[in-house]
Amino acid sequence: MIRGQGVRDKPKNTLSLCEAVLSVFITLFTVLSEQQMALPCRNCTVNGIMTGRHTPPTQQNPTRRVRLNMIEFGHLSHVGLRRDLNEDTYDANAEKGLWLVADGMGGHEYGEVASALARDAAMESARAGSSLSDAIRYAAHTVAAYSQGRRSALPMGTTIAMAATTGNQYEVAWIGDSRVYLWDGQLRQISQDHSLVQEMVAQGAITSDQARSHPRRNVVTQALGVTDPDHLRIGVASGLWCSGRQLLLCTDGLTEHVSDSRIAQILARETLSVQELVEHLVFCALRGGGSDNITVVLAREV
Repeated sequence: MIRGQGVRDKPKNTLSLCEAVLSVFITLFTVLSEQQMALPCRNCTVNGIMTGRHTPPTQQNPTRRVRLNMIEFGHLSHVGLRRDLNEDTYDANAEKGLWLVADGMGGHEYGEVASALARDAAMESARAGSSLSDAIRYAAHTVAAYSQGRRSALPMGTTIAMAATTGNQYEVAWIGDSRVYLWDGQLRQISQDHSLVQEMVAQGAITSDQARSHPRRNVVTQALGVTDPDHLRIGVASGLWCSGRQLLLCTDGLTEHVSDSRIAQILARETLSVQELVEHLVFCALRGGGSDNITVVLAREV
């Protein structure tokens, strides 16, 4: 609703013709300006689509194009079919362009606590302006300090994968076997697992297909809370972020049962919303056996 100031009656014939015309012009300009400010902006948050900061048209520099990021995202975490506890966690902050998944180490005490601690510490650090690698290292120190304070024989451990989108660039960082994929018409795995079987593949001892069914495929070589924070080899990558591209972050509960080719087939379905794509991915993992917790976060540049 537009509110105007009250106008007191004036005696007739007290204004000159010029003053009357000027008064009408000022009144019309004021009303039109207020209506322009009151109009809903099509670039603001609408139907779950989070956008970048909007600059009103009257404030834009006409000599420079202003690019507004619009990101649609979906997310889902499922305990799976064989676990009683969900040790996965995630965060999705479209306003800051930050995305994260973490997988508490199976078989390690309080895995769900480790993943939650890592999530909160890493997101706090990234929101404060730290790089993703620094945010992950800060999270590693947080988990390690908490684990040491418990004085338990078993450490708390978690994997982590993060992504950040800023303007026309994306950045990803990870530890462990939680993954980040990029979809740009074809599927590409951006992260590289810190796992025993990945090292065996790199050495040529086994093939990628053999790694999927290897009995030690779930053994990770680095994890927060297990690896010394100062000795972590944090994986990082970056690239172009533009309309139509999608970043998929997931724990190994998805990739254990859903092949890359099947993930690509699902992400190629342009008629589905991002949330529907996420739900299809999780459903496929459950249908494939659901042997672990499953967490998926998907962000799409509109």
